[in-house]
Amino acid sequence: MKEKQAHNIEESVNMEKKGMDRRSFLQGSTKIAGLAVGLSFANPLGGLDVEAASTKLAEKFGLSNGNPDLVFPVISDVHIHKNGTNDLQKFGNALHQLNELVPKQDAFVVVGDLTENGLAEEYDRFMTLIKEKKQQKAISLFAIGNHDYWNGLSIPDAQKRFLQKTGMDSIYYHKIIKGYHFIILGTENGLTEGYYSKQQIAWLDEKLKQANDDHPKKPIFVFHHQPMKNTMYGSEWGFQENRDLLYNTFKKYPQVISFSGHTHYPLDEPRAIHQKDFTSVETASLKDMWVEAGYIQGEMPPGSETFSQGLIVEVHGEKVVIHRRDFREKNPVGQPWIIDRPSEKRTFKYTETRDQRKPQFPKGSNLMVLHSTDTEIDILVPQAENNLLVHSYKIMAKNKSGKVAKEIDAFSEFYNNPVPDQLVFSIKGLQPGTNYTIEVFAVDSFGNRSMNPLKTEGQTKMKLL
Repeated sequence: MKEKQAHNIEESVNMEKKGMDRRSFLQGSTKIAGLAVGLSFANPLGGLDVEAASTKLAEKFGLSNGNPDLVFPVISDVHIHKNGTNDLQKFGNALHQLNELVPKQDAFVVVGDLTENGLAEEYDRFMTLIKEKKQQKAISLFAIGNHDYWNGLSIPDAQKRFLQKTGMDSIYYHKIIKGYHFIILGTENGLTEGYYSKQQIAWLDEKLKQANDDHPKKPIFVFHHQPMKNTMYGSEWGFQENRDLLYNTFKKYPQVISFSGHTHYPLDEPRAIHQKDFTSVETASLKDMWVEAGYIQGEMPPGSETFSQGLIVEVHGEKVVIHRRDFREKNPVGQPWIIDRPSEKRTFKYTETRDQRKPQFPKGSNLMVLHSTDTEIDILVPQAENNLLVHSYKIMAKNKSGKVAKEIDAFSEFYNNPVPDQLVFSIKGLQPGTNYTIEVFAVDSFGNRSMNPLKTEGQTKMKLL
């Protein structure tokens, strides 16, 4: 009861402070009536032999050649509502593509927020599609997320509903699949940032030791809804309480590969995988996309409601290949992440310091002023280049004395497919009838900034009386 009261207080305080916070906003969704729960898709394999189909699809979609020892999809944040069609269409589309790409799955993982509010009708709609479209031989591994608690029930009753509806044994549990250890953690209340108790972490420590004793070089797969702060891209939305205890528990076993959801951040970003003492991977979302605050496009840029991404994990002995998938575009996202010998930290390549190269603008690039008003100048910016990804642009308007009058940050729109070749940005809040020097620096994912900015001159119009 105390935990439920604390949850209610926390949600109330957040709503009062922000009007509607980031996670509460996710409760609002387009509701379109009229589609039956049971969606049907054509069998993508037809009469093809499964092995032959798997090989052909591997070649077509860039999956690894040959048969992996283990393969499983990982998706998160499905957010099924009690009515409407958009959520079901997205979920059905993802299941359809995963079955097409990976006709033989050993497990099927959903890393939390199966539902929008943990309602019985939402679970029923979720499980109907799972029963119709998930491969029968794939072992279901579902984690509970904060949204799965938001049903007005007590914490024990919300957990009981999750277990009854999904068929999971517990909110945290351990499975061995084809000789590989899978550990699923469960957030223990509805707090947005998540909560993992010392008791659960002690249980985790025992299971990690068991897996290590079983085979110290094999990867150990761990799944939890909220990320651990200060790890991968988006982990600012992670949990703080007992964070260091959990981190140090993982730290003893570098072969841990931890998957988390919750953030809805795109997989296009290189920092979506992080290695230091172990490997952390984010899993994006089927519902919609969020990105960092502080950029002019906002935390939910135009088109973010159509976003849908997930992962396919292949295991070849001690080698793990993670394929990123854009279900909306039906395309891979970048090159696969390859974790070779995860038990050896010296092999880690997805580290915070892996990219020191500065982005640069192609030779001959020009910054152009398109339009101006008495308080605004619109500029056309050509995309810069980088070995990994141009994340954003730092844009400054300087007055005659060289002082920065206005400074803005804008995404490169790296999350769009295709990424536009040119971008239009508006510099607002300027003084009428004033000359400005405009400078634009390119910034990559790791904070490296272009050596030289693009520059141009712009003038606001005189204000009409």
